[in-house]
Amino acid sequence: MNDRLRTELSRVASRLGADGIEFVLERPRDAGHGDLATNLAMVLARRDRANPRKTAERVLQELQLPTSLVAKTEIAGPGFINFWLADSQLADAHRRILEQGADYGRSSWGAGLKVNVEFVSANPTGPLHVGHGRGAALGDAIASLLEWVGHSVTREFYVNDAGVQIDKLARSLWARVREVAGYKDVAIPEGGYHGEYLLENARQALAAEGRAFADLPEAEGIRRSRLLALRIQREEQDRDLELFGVRFDVTSSEQASYDSGRVDRAIALLAARGLTYESEGALWLRTTSFGDDKDRVLRKSDGSLTYLGPDIAYHMDKHDRGFDRVVDVWGADHHGYIPRMRAALAALGYSPEFFDVALVQLVKVTRDGEEVKMSKRSGEFVTLRDLFEEVGVDAARFFFLALPGDTQMTFNVDLAKKQTDENPVFYVQMAHARLSGIFRTAERDPESLTGFLDLGALPAPQDMDLLKKLIVFPETVEKAARERAPHRITVYLRELATAVHAWYHHTRAVGAPEGEATEGARLLLARAARTVLANGLNLLGISAPDRM
Repeated sequence: MNDRLRTELSRVASRLGADGIEFVLERPRDAGHGDLATNLAMVLARRDRANPRKTAERVLQELQLPTSLVAKTEIAGPGFINFWLADSQLADAHRRILEQGADYGRSSWGAGLKVNVEFVSANPTGPLHVGHGRGAALGDAIASLLEWVGHSVTREFYVNDAGVQIDKLARSLWARVREVAGYKDVAIPEGGYHGEYLLENARQALAAEGRAFADLPEAEGIRRSRLLALRIQREEQDRDLELFGVRFDVTSSEQASYDSGRVDRAIALLAARGLTYESEGALWLRTTSFGDDKDRVLRKSDGSLTYLGPDIAYHMDKHDRGFDRVVDVWGADHHGYIPRMRAALAALGYSPEFFDVALVQLVKVTRDGEEVKMSKRSGEFVTLRDLFEEVGVDAARFFFLALPGDTQMTFNVDLAKKQTDENPVFYVQMAHARLSGIFRTAERDPESLTGFLDLGALPAPQDMDLLKKLIVFPETVEKAARERAPHRITVYLRELATAVHAWYHHTRAVGAPEGEATEGARLLLARAARTVLANGLNLLGISAPDRM
Protein backbone atom coordinates (compact mmCIF):
# COMPACT_ATOMS: atom_id res chain seq x y z
CA MET A 1 0.00 0.00 0.00
CA ASN A 2 2.71 2.46 1.00
CA ASP A 3 4.84 1.59 -2.00
CA ARG A 4 1.97 2.04 -4.46
CA LEU A 5 1.02 5.39 -2.98
CA ARG A 6 4.63 6.60 -2.79
CA THR A 7 5.18 5.62 -6.44
CA GLU A 8 2.11 7.60 -7.52
CA LEU A 9 3.17 10.63 -5.47
CA SER A 10 6.63 10.49 -7.08
CA ARG A 11 5.01 10.37 -10.51
CA VAL A 12 2.95 13.45 -9.72
CA ALA A 13 6.01 15.29 -8.39
CA SER A 14 7.85 14.50 -11.62
CA ARG A 15 4.89 15.71 -13.67
CA LEU A 16 4.96 18.99 -11.73
CA GLY A 17 8.64 19.46 -12.56
CA ALA A 18 10.16 18.07 -9.37
CA ASP A 19 11.58 14.73 -10.43
CA GLY A 20 13.44 13.03 -7.57
CA ILE A 21 12.26 15.49 -4.91
CA GLU A 22 12.29 14.11 -1.35
CA PHE A 23 9.05 14.00 0.63
CA VAL A 24 7.57 12.12 3.57
CA LEU A 25 4.77 9.57 3.52
CA GLU A 26 3.96 8.44 7.04
CA ARG A 27 1.21 7.42 9.40
CA PRO A 28 -0.28 10.35 11.35
CA ARG A 29 -0.18 10.13 15.13
CA ASP A 30 -3.84 11.13 15.26
CA ALA A 31 -6.07 8.51 13.61
CA GLY A 32 -8.49 11.30 12.78
CA HIS A 33 -5.96 12.54 10.23
CA GLY A 34 -6.25 9.42 8.11
CA ASP A 35 -4.18 6.30 7.61
CA LEU A 36 -1.32 7.98 5.73
CA ALA A 37 -0.22 11.57 5.21
CA THR A 38 2.33 13.32 2.99
CA ASN A 39 4.09 16.67 3.04
CA LEU A 40 4.70 16.58 -0.74
CA ALA A 41 2.60 19.69 -1.43
CA MET A 42 4.46 21.67 1.23
CA VAL A 43 7.83 20.63 -0.20
CA LEU A 44 6.74 21.61 -3.71
CA ALA A 45 5.29 24.92 -2.50
CA ARG A 46 8.52 25.78 -0.71
CA ARG A 47 10.48 25.13 -3.89
CA ASP A 48 8.06 27.17 -6.04
CA ARG A 49 7.33 29.82 -3.40
CA ALA A 50 3.66 29.01 -3.84
CA ASN A 51 0.68 28.60 -1.52
CA PRO A 52 0.92 25.09 0.04
CA ARG A 53 -2.83 24.44 0.08
CA LYS A 54 -3.18 25.54 -3.55
CA THR A 55 -0.27 23.24 -4.39
CA ALA A 56 -1.99 20.42 -2.51
CA GLU A 57 -5.06 20.93 -4.69
CA ARG A 58 -2.86 20.58 -7.80
CA VAL A 59 -1.34 17.38 -6.42
CA LEU A 60 -4.79 15.90 -5.77
CA GLN A 61 -5.92 16.83 -9.29
CA GLU A 62 -2.95 14.93 -10.75
CA LEU A 63 -3.19 11.87 -8.50
CA GLN A 64 -4.60 8.76 -10.11
CA LEU A 65 -5.63 6.58 -7.20
CA PRO A 66 -8.15 3.75 -7.62
CA THR A 67 -10.95 3.60 -5.07
CA SER A 68 -9.76 0.09 -4.30
CA LEU A 69 -6.64 1.67 -2.80
CA VAL A 70 -7.74 4.98 -1.29
CA ALA A 71 -11.29 5.70 -0.17
CA LYS A 72 -10.86 9.35 0.79
CA THR A 73 -8.35 12.23 0.63
CA GLU A 74 -8.23 15.51 2.50
CA ILE A 75 -6.07 18.63 2.63
CA ALA A 76 -5.25 19.52 6.23
CA GLY A 77 -3.45 22.26 8.10
CA PRO A 78 -0.77 24.14 6.17
CA GLY A 79 -0.89 21.73 3.22
CA PHE A 80 -0.67 18.14 4.39
CA ILE A 81 -2.55 15.61 2.28
CA ASN A 82 -4.25 12.87 4.29
CA PHE A 83 -5.35 9.51 2.87
CA TRP A 84 -7.88 6.98 4.12
CA LEU A 85 -7.29 3.45 2.82
CA ALA A 86 -10.07 1.49 1.21
CA ASP A 87 -11.68 -1.32 3.20
CA SER A 88 -10.46 -3.83 0.63
CA GLN A 89 -6.86 -2.83 1.38
CA LEU A 90 -7.38 -3.37 5.10
CA ALA A 91 -9.04 -6.73 4.52
CA ASP A 92 -6.22 -7.78 2.18
CA ALA A 93 -3.65 -6.82 4.82
CA HIS A 94 -5.49 -8.93 7.39
CA ARG A 95 -5.50 -11.86 4.95
CA ARG A 96 -1.71 -11.57 4.61
CA ILE A 97 -1.32 -11.81 8.40
CA LEU A 98 -3.24 -15.08 8.46
CA GLU A 99 -1.45 -16.49 5.42
CA GLN A 100 2.06 -15.56 6.55
CA GLY A 101 1.60 -16.38 10.22
CA ALA A 102 4.94 -16.51 12.03
CA ASP A 103 6.60 -14.93 8.97
CA TYR A 104 4.37 -11.86 8.96
CA GLY A 105 6.64 -8.82 9.25
CA ARG A 106 9.54 -10.43 7.42
CA SER A 107 10.72 -9.04 4.08
CA SER A 108 13.46 -9.53 1.52
CA TRP A 109 14.60 -5.96 0.88
CA GLY A 110 17.92 -6.72 2.57
CA ALA A 111 18.53 -10.00 0.73
CA GLY A 112 22.01 -10.45 -0.67
CA LEU A 113 23.85 -8.54 2.07
CA LYS A 114 26.09 -10.42 4.46
CA VAL A 115 26.25 -8.68 7.85
CA ASN A 116 28.39 -9.27 10.94
CA VAL A 117 26.96 -8.10 14.27
CA GLU A 118 29.58 -8.10 17.01
CA PHE A 119 28.32 -7.46 20.53
CA VAL A 120 28.96 -7.95 24.25
CA SER A 121 32.67 -8.72 23.65
CA ALA A 122 33.33 -8.32 27.36
CA ASN A 123 36.80 -8.59 28.83
CA PRO A 124 37.03 -12.11 30.31
CA THR A 125 38.04 -10.67 33.68
CA GLY A 126 34.85 -11.22 35.67
CA PRO A 127 31.11 -11.81 35.54
CA LEU A 128 28.97 -9.96 33.02
CA HIS A 129 27.38 -6.83 34.47
CA VAL A 130 24.04 -5.21 33.63
CA GLY A 131 25.70 -2.96 31.04
CA HIS A 132 26.85 -6.09 29.20
CA GLY A 133 23.28 -7.36 29.48
CA ARG A 134 21.91 -4.26 27.80
CA GLY A 135 24.49 -4.64 25.03
CA ALA A 136 23.61 -8.32 24.68
CA ALA A 137 19.88 -7.58 24.32
CA LEU A 138 20.56 -4.75 21.87
CA GLY A 139 23.01 -6.69 19.70
CA ASP A 140 20.83 -9.78 19.61
CA ALA A 141 17.76 -7.72 18.67
CA ILE A 142 19.64 -5.82 15.95
CA ALA A 143 20.80 -9.14 14.51
CA SER A 144 17.21 -10.45 14.56
CA LEU A 145 15.88 -7.30 12.88
CA LEU A 146 18.44 -7.61 10.11
CA GLU A 147 17.53 -11.28 9.65
CA TRP A 148 13.84 -10.36 9.47
CA VAL A 149 14.49 -8.04 6.54
CA GLY A 150 16.52 -10.61 4.62
CA HIS A 151 20.15 -10.03 5.57
CA SER A 152 22.44 -13.00 6.12
CA VAL A 153 23.62 -12.33 9.70
CA THR A 154 26.51 -13.68 11.75
CA ARG A 155 26.52 -12.98 15.49
CA GLU A 156 30.06 -12.63 16.82
CA PHE A 157 31.73 -12.31 20.22
CA TYR A 158 35.23 -10.80 20.25
CA VAL A 159 37.29 -11.89 23.25
CA ASN A 160 39.71 -9.24 24.54
CA ASP A 161 42.10 -11.89 25.84
CA ALA A 162 45.36 -9.96 25.46
CA GLY A 163 46.96 -7.05 27.25
CA VAL A 164 47.55 -5.65 30.72
CA GLN A 165 44.13 -6.49 32.17
CA ILE A 166 44.55 -10.17 31.38
CA ASP A 167 47.97 -10.13 33.03
CA LYS A 168 46.37 -8.63 36.15
CA LEU A 169 43.66 -11.26 36.06
CA ALA A 170 46.25 -14.06 35.91
CA ARG A 171 48.21 -12.61 38.85
CA SER A 172 45.01 -12.06 40.83
CA LEU A 173 43.90 -15.66 40.35
CA TRP A 174 47.34 -16.95 41.25
CA ALA A 175 47.18 -14.97 44.49
CA ARG A 176 43.75 -16.39 45.27
CA VAL A 177 44.94 -19.95 44.51
CA ARG A 178 47.75 -19.60 47.03
CA GLU A 179 45.39 -18.00 49.53
CA VAL A 180 42.90 -20.90 49.26
CA ALA A 181 45.80 -23.36 49.51
CA GLY A 182 46.71 -21.88 52.90
CA TYR A 183 49.62 -19.57 52.10
CA LYS A 184 49.75 -16.56 54.41
CA ASP A 185 50.29 -12.89 53.55
CA VAL A 186 49.15 -13.31 49.95
CA ALA A 187 48.26 -9.98 48.35
CA ILE A 188 46.22 -9.18 45.25
CA PRO A 189 48.49 -7.22 42.88
CA GLU A 190 47.94 -3.48 42.53
CA GLY A 191 45.08 -2.82 40.12
CA GLY A 192 44.05 -6.48 40.32
CA TYR A 193 40.64 -8.10 40.79
CA HIS A 194 39.13 -8.53 44.26
CA GLY A 195 35.68 -10.01 43.62
CA GLU A 196 34.52 -13.12 45.43
CA TYR A 197 34.20 -14.84 42.05
CA LEU A 198 38.00 -15.20 41.97
CA LEU A 199 37.88 -17.20 45.21
CA GLU A 200 35.37 -19.49 43.48
CA ASN A 201 37.69 -19.70 40.48
CA ALA A 202 40.64 -20.51 42.73
CA ARG A 203 38.73 -23.40 44.33
CA GLN A 204 37.79 -24.66 40.85
CA ALA A 205 41.42 -24.45 39.74
CA LEU A 206 42.71 -26.37 42.76
CA ALA A 207 39.99 -29.00 42.36
CA ALA A 208 40.99 -29.50 38.73
CA GLU A 209 44.77 -29.19 39.04
CA GLY A 210 45.39 -30.61 42.51
CA ARG A 211 46.94 -29.06 45.63
CA ALA A 212 50.41 -29.13 44.04
CA PHE A 213 49.28 -26.41 41.65
CA ALA A 214 49.70 -23.81 44.41
CA ASP A 215 53.34 -24.87 44.94
CA LEU A 216 54.47 -24.20 41.37
CA PRO A 217 57.15 -21.58 40.73
CA GLU A 218 55.54 -18.16 40.41
CA ALA A 219 56.11 -17.70 36.66
CA GLU A 220 54.60 -21.09 35.84
CA GLY A 221 51.76 -20.60 38.30
CA ILE A 222 50.86 -17.26 36.72
CA ARG A 223 51.08 -18.71 33.20
CA ARG A 224 48.72 -21.54 34.06
CA SER A 225 46.45 -19.23 36.05
CA ARG A 226 46.09 -17.10 32.95
CA LEU A 227 44.85 -20.08 30.91
CA LEU A 228 42.56 -21.26 33.70
CA ALA A 229 41.10 -17.80 34.37
CA LEU A 230 40.32 -17.21 30.71
CA ARG A 231 38.67 -20.61 30.35
CA ILE A 232 36.62 -20.33 33.55
CA GLN A 233 35.47 -16.77 32.87
CA ARG A 234 34.58 -17.43 29.25
CA GLU A 235 32.61 -20.55 30.18
CA GLU A 236 30.69 -18.57 32.79
CA GLN A 237 29.99 -15.72 30.35
CA ASP A 238 28.73 -18.22 27.78
CA ARG A 239 26.44 -19.86 30.36
CA ASP A 240 24.98 -16.52 31.45
CA LEU A 241 24.39 -15.42 27.87
CA GLU A 242 22.77 -18.73 26.97
CA LEU A 243 20.42 -18.39 29.95
CA PHE A 244 19.70 -14.83 28.78
CA GLY A 245 18.64 -16.21 25.39
CA VAL A 246 21.65 -14.91 23.46
CA ARG A 247 23.61 -17.08 21.04
CA PHE A 248 26.71 -16.49 18.95
CA ASP A 249 27.77 -18.06 15.69
CA VAL A 250 31.44 -17.13 15.98
CA THR A 251 33.89 -16.33 18.77
CA SER A 252 37.08 -14.46 17.82
CA SER A 253 40.19 -13.84 19.90
CA GLU A 254 42.35 -10.74 20.17
CA GLN A 255 45.31 -12.90 21.16
CA ALA A 256 44.79 -15.03 18.06
CA SER A 257 45.15 -11.86 15.95
CA TYR A 258 48.63 -11.41 17.40
CA ASP A 259 49.59 -15.10 17.26
CA SER A 260 48.48 -15.48 13.63
CA GLY A 261 50.43 -12.42 12.51
CA ARG A 262 47.26 -10.56 11.40
CA VAL A 263 48.16 -7.48 13.44
CA ASP A 264 51.68 -7.28 11.97
CA ARG A 265 50.30 -7.79 8.47
CA ALA A 266 47.73 -5.02 8.95
CA ILE A 267 50.37 -2.54 10.08
CA ALA A 268 52.69 -3.58 7.25
CA LEU A 269 49.88 -3.04 4.73
CA LEU A 270 49.19 0.45 6.07
CA ALA A 271 52.90 1.25 5.90
CA ALA A 272 53.17 -0.06 2.34
CA ARG A 273 50.40 2.34 1.33
CA GLY A 274 52.27 5.27 2.84
CA LEU A 275 49.71 5.74 5.58
CA THR A 276 52.08 5.55 8.56
CA TYR A 277 55.04 7.61 9.74
CA GLU A 278 57.52 7.69 12.62
CA SER A 279 57.55 10.58 15.10
CA GLU A 280 58.91 10.87 18.65
CA GLY A 281 59.83 7.20 18.59
CA ALA A 282 56.24 6.11 17.90
CA LEU A 283 54.48 4.83 14.78
CA TRP A 284 51.52 6.96 13.68
CA LEU A 285 48.60 6.41 11.30
CA ARG A 286 47.59 9.33 9.05
CA THR A 287 43.93 9.29 10.06
CA THR A 288 43.59 13.07 9.53
CA SER A 289 43.74 12.38 5.81
CA PHE A 290 40.45 10.47 6.21
CA GLY A 291 38.38 12.73 8.45
CA ASP A 292 39.84 12.22 11.93
CA ASP A 293 40.69 15.28 14.03
CA LYS A 294 44.27 14.12 14.62
CA ASP A 295 46.63 11.32 13.63
CA ARG A 296 46.64 8.25 15.89
CA VAL A 297 49.43 6.18 17.41
CA LEU A 298 49.68 2.57 16.30
CA ARG A 299 52.85 1.63 18.18
CA LYS A 300 54.02 3.55 21.24
CA SER A 301 57.62 4.59 21.83
CA ASP A 302 58.10 1.65 24.25
CA GLY A 303 57.26 -0.77 21.42
CA SER A 304 53.83 -1.76 22.69
CA LEU A 305 50.80 -1.49 20.43
CA THR A 306 47.72 0.62 21.09
CA TYR A 307 44.26 -0.90 20.71
CA LEU A 308 43.99 0.58 17.23
CA GLY A 309 46.37 -1.91 15.58
CA PRO A 310 44.58 -5.12 16.62
CA ASP A 311 41.19 -3.48 16.03
CA ILE A 312 42.15 -2.63 12.46
CA ALA A 313 43.42 -6.17 11.95
CA TYR A 314 40.16 -7.57 13.36
CA HIS A 315 38.01 -5.50 10.99
CA MET A 316 40.25 -6.41 8.07
CA ASP A 317 39.60 -10.03 8.98
CA LYS A 318 35.83 -9.40 8.90
CA HIS A 319 36.20 -7.79 5.49
CA ASP A 320 38.29 -10.71 4.26
CA ARG A 321 35.59 -13.11 5.47
CA GLY A 322 33.23 -11.53 2.96
CA PHE A 323 30.99 -9.35 5.11
CA ASP A 324 29.36 -6.46 3.28
CA ARG A 325 28.50 -4.67 6.52
CA VAL A 326 29.69 -4.86 10.12
CA VAL A 327 27.73 -3.57 13.10
CA ASP A 328 29.69 -3.21 16.34
CA VAL A 329 27.83 -2.70 19.63
CA TRP A 330 30.11 -0.61 21.85
CA GLY A 331 29.84 1.03 25.24
CA ALA A 332 29.13 4.76 25.08
CA ASP A 333 32.59 5.48 26.50
CA HIS A 334 33.95 4.38 23.09
CA HIS A 335 32.13 7.18 21.28
CA GLY A 336 35.36 9.04 20.56
CA TYR A 337 36.90 5.88 19.11
CA ILE A 338 34.43 5.75 16.21
CA PRO A 339 36.00 8.50 14.02
CA ARG A 340 39.47 6.96 14.19
CA MET A 341 38.13 3.52 13.23
CA ARG A 342 36.16 5.05 10.36
CA ALA A 343 39.29 6.87 9.23
CA ALA A 344 41.44 3.73 9.48
CA LEU A 345 38.98 1.69 7.43
CA ALA A 346 38.64 4.49 4.90
CA ALA A 347 42.43 4.44 4.60
CA LEU A 348 42.14 0.77 3.64
CA GLY A 349 39.68 1.74 0.90
CA TYR A 350 36.60 0.22 2.53
CA SER A 351 33.18 1.63 1.71
CA PRO A 352 31.74 4.13 4.24
CA GLU A 353 28.74 1.80 4.59
CA PHE A 354 30.95 -1.10 5.69
CA PHE A 355 31.30 0.01 9.33
CA ASP A 356 28.49 0.96 11.71
CA VAL A 357 28.41 1.31 15.50
CA ALA A 358 25.49 1.06 17.93
CA LEU A 359 26.33 2.65 21.27
CA VAL A 360 25.11 1.40 24.64
CA GLN A 361 24.82 3.74 27.59
CA LEU A 362 25.20 2.85 31.25
CA VAL A 363 22.45 1.21 33.29
CA LYS A 364 21.52 2.28 36.81
CA VAL A 365 19.68 -0.38 38.81
CA THR A 366 17.25 0.72 41.53
CA ARG A 367 15.31 -1.15 44.19
CA ASP A 368 12.98 0.49 46.73
CA GLY A 369 13.90 3.85 45.22
CA GLU A 370 17.60 3.39 45.98
CA GLU A 371 20.42 2.66 43.54
CA VAL A 372 21.87 -0.85 43.76
CA LYS A 373 25.60 -0.47 43.13
CA MET A 374 27.11 -3.90 43.55
CA SER A 375 26.64 -7.56 44.24
CA LYS A 376 28.53 -9.52 46.86
CA ARG A 377 29.93 -11.83 44.24
CA SER A 378 31.39 -9.19 41.93
CA GLY A 379 32.31 -6.77 44.70
CA GLU A 380 31.97 -3.90 42.24
CA PHE A 381 28.78 -4.04 40.18
CA VAL A 382 25.38 -5.69 39.70
CA THR A 383 25.84 -8.82 37.60
CA LEU A 384 23.61 -9.69 34.69
CA ARG A 385 22.74 -13.01 36.29
CA ASP A 386 21.74 -11.31 39.55
CA LEU A 387 19.32 -9.20 37.55
CA PHE A 388 17.64 -11.78 35.34
CA GLU A 389 17.39 -14.33 38.14
CA GLU A 390 15.43 -11.75 40.14
CA VAL A 391 13.18 -10.21 37.47
CA GLY A 392 13.20 -12.89 34.74
CA VAL A 393 14.77 -12.94 31.30
CA ASP A 394 11.69 -11.56 29.54
CA ALA A 395 11.47 -8.49 31.75
CA ALA A 396 15.21 -7.86 31.59
CA ARG A 397 15.28 -8.02 27.79
CA PHE A 398 12.15 -5.89 27.33
CA PHE A 399 13.37 -3.20 29.74
CA PHE A 400 16.82 -3.10 28.11
CA LEU A 401 15.18 -2.64 24.70
CA ALA A 402 12.57 -0.11 25.79
CA LEU A 403 14.83 2.87 25.05
CA PRO A 404 17.40 3.69 22.37
CA GLY A 405 20.71 2.11 23.33
CA ASP A 406 22.53 5.43 23.36
CA THR A 407 20.32 6.88 26.11
CA GLN A 408 21.01 6.30 29.78
CA MET A 409 18.48 4.14 31.54
CA THR A 410 17.35 3.33 35.06
CA PHE A 411 16.30 -0.28 35.55
CA ASN A 412 13.58 -0.34 38.20
CA VAL A 413 13.68 -3.84 39.69
CA ASP A 414 10.43 -3.32 41.61
CA LEU A 415 8.57 -2.33 38.44
CA ALA A 416 10.05 -5.22 36.45
CA LYS A 417 8.66 -7.69 39.02
CA LYS A 418 5.15 -6.25 39.18
CA GLN A 419 2.29 -8.36 37.85
CA THR A 420 0.25 -5.30 36.85
CA ASP A 421 -0.35 -3.12 33.80
CA GLU A 422 2.30 -0.71 35.09
CA ASN A 423 4.95 -3.23 34.04
CA PRO A 424 5.30 -2.84 30.25
CA VAL A 425 6.36 -6.42 29.51
CA PHE A 426 3.54 -7.81 31.66
CA TYR A 427 1.14 -5.44 29.85
CA VAL A 428 2.21 -6.70 26.43
CA GLN A 429 2.32 -10.38 27.39
CA MET A 430 -1.09 -10.09 29.06
CA ALA A 431 -2.52 -8.84 25.75
CA HIS A 432 -1.32 -12.04 24.08
CA ALA A 433 -2.64 -14.16 26.94
CA ARG A 434 -6.06 -12.47 26.75
CA LEU A 435 -6.32 -13.17 23.05
CA SER A 436 -5.39 -16.81 23.69
CA GLY A 437 -8.08 -16.94 26.37
CA ILE A 438 -10.72 -15.90 23.82
CA PHE A 439 -10.01 -19.06 21.84
CA ARG A 440 -10.14 -21.24 24.95
CA THR A 441 -13.55 -19.75 25.71
CA ALA A 442 -14.67 -20.32 22.11
CA GLU A 443 -13.19 -23.84 22.24
CA ARG A 444 -11.56 -23.13 18.90
CA ASP A 445 -8.02 -23.60 17.64
CA PRO A 446 -7.00 -20.14 16.35
CA GLU A 447 -5.18 -21.73 13.42
CA SER A 448 -8.45 -23.31 12.28
CA LEU A 449 -10.02 -19.91 11.66
CA THR A 450 -9.73 -18.85 8.05
CA GLY A 451 -11.58 -16.68 5.61
CA PHE A 452 -11.81 -13.13 4.33
CA LEU A 453 -12.40 -10.49 7.00
CA ASP A 454 -15.80 -8.81 6.63
CA LEU A 455 -15.16 -5.25 7.76
CA GLY A 456 -18.88 -4.56 7.60
CA ALA A 457 -19.31 -6.98 10.50
CA LEU A 458 -16.97 -4.94 12.72
CA PRO A 459 -19.08 -2.02 13.93
CA ALA A 460 -17.04 -0.83 16.95
CA PRO A 461 -14.34 1.83 16.48
CA GLN A 462 -12.02 -0.37 18.57
CA ASP A 463 -12.31 -3.08 15.88
CA MET A 464 -10.87 -0.80 13.22
CA ASP A 465 -8.30 0.76 15.58
CA LEU A 466 -6.90 -2.70 16.28
CA LEU A 467 -6.86 -3.77 12.64
CA LYS A 468 -5.07 -0.59 11.53
CA LYS A 469 -2.44 -1.06 14.26
CA LEU A 470 -1.78 -4.64 13.11
CA ILE A 471 -1.04 -3.78 9.50
CA VAL A 472 1.78 -1.35 10.30
CA PHE A 473 3.95 -4.10 11.83
CA PRO A 474 5.99 -4.87 8.65
CA GLU A 475 6.91 -1.24 8.04
CA THR A 476 7.78 -0.86 11.74
CA VAL A 477 10.17 -3.82 11.47
CA GLU A 478 11.76 -2.41 8.32
CA LYS A 479 12.23 1.04 9.84
CA ALA A 480 13.68 -0.45 13.03
CA ALA A 481 16.10 -2.55 10.96
CA ARG A 482 17.21 0.40 8.82
CA GLU A 483 17.86 2.51 11.91
CA ARG A 484 19.32 -0.33 14.04
CA ALA A 485 16.61 0.64 16.56
CA PRO A 486 14.95 -2.31 18.35
CA HIS A 487 13.20 0.11 20.72
CA ARG A 488 10.82 0.87 17.84
CA ILE A 489 9.49 -2.67 18.26
CA THR A 490 8.95 -2.35 22.03
CA VAL A 491 7.17 0.97 21.47
CA TYR A 492 5.00 -0.63 18.79
CA LEU A 493 4.19 -3.62 21.01
CA ARG A 494 3.05 -1.36 23.84
CA GLU A 495 0.82 0.57 21.42
CA LEU A 496 -0.56 -2.66 20.00
CA ALA A 497 -1.19 -4.01 23.50
CA THR A 498 -3.11 -0.81 24.31
CA ALA A 499 -5.28 -1.38 21.23
CA VAL A 500 -5.83 -5.04 22.21
CA HIS A 501 -6.81 -4.21 25.79
CA ALA A 502 -9.18 -1.45 24.63
CA TRP A 503 -10.77 -3.84 22.10
CA TYR A 504 -11.02 -6.59 24.73
CA HIS A 505 -12.79 -4.32 27.23
CA HIS A 506 -15.14 -2.54 24.79
CA THR A 507 -16.17 -5.35 22.47
CA ARG A 508 -17.16 -8.99 22.73
CA ALA A 509 -15.95 -11.70 20.40
CA VAL A 510 -17.44 -14.96 21.69
CA GLY A 511 -21.20 -14.51 21.74
CA ALA A 512 -20.97 -11.04 20.18
CA PRO A 513 -24.29 -9.23 20.75
CA GLU A 514 -24.14 -7.96 17.15
CA GLY A 515 -24.58 -11.53 15.87
CA GLU A 516 -22.69 -14.50 14.42
CA ALA A 517 -21.09 -12.51 11.60
CA THR A 518 -19.47 -10.16 14.11
CA GLU A 519 -18.36 -13.07 16.28
CA GLY A 520 -16.65 -14.68 13.29
CA ALA A 521 -15.03 -11.42 12.21
CA ARG A 522 -13.75 -10.68 15.71
CA LEU A 523 -12.31 -14.15 16.09
CA LEU A 524 -10.43 -13.62 12.82
CA LEU A 525 -9.23 -10.26 14.12
CA ALA A 526 -8.16 -11.82 17.43
CA ARG A 527 -6.19 -14.49 15.58
CA ALA A 528 -4.34 -11.82 13.59
CA ALA A 529 -3.61 -9.72 16.69
CA ARG A 530 -2.32 -12.77 18.56
CA THR A 531 -0.02 -13.57 15.63
CA VAL A 532 1.45 -10.07 15.42
CA LEU A 533 2.03 -9.81 19.17
CA ALA A 534 3.82 -13.17 19.16
CA ASN A 535 5.95 -12.18 16.17
CA GLY A 536 7.03 -8.92 17.77
CA LEU A 537 7.89 -10.57 21.08
CA ASN A 538 9.71 -13.47 19.42
CA LEU A 539 11.73 -11.04 17.31
CA LEU A 540 13.04 -9.52 20.57
CA GLY A 541 13.71 -12.92 22.15
CA ILE A 542 10.78 -12.59 24.57
CA SER A 543 8.15 -15.26 25.17
CA ALA A 544 4.49 -14.89 24.20
CA PRO A 545 2.59 -16.75 26.94
CA ASP A 546 -0.94 -18.09 26.46
CA ARG A 547 -1.68 -17.72 30.18
CA MET A 548 -0.44 -15.28 32.82
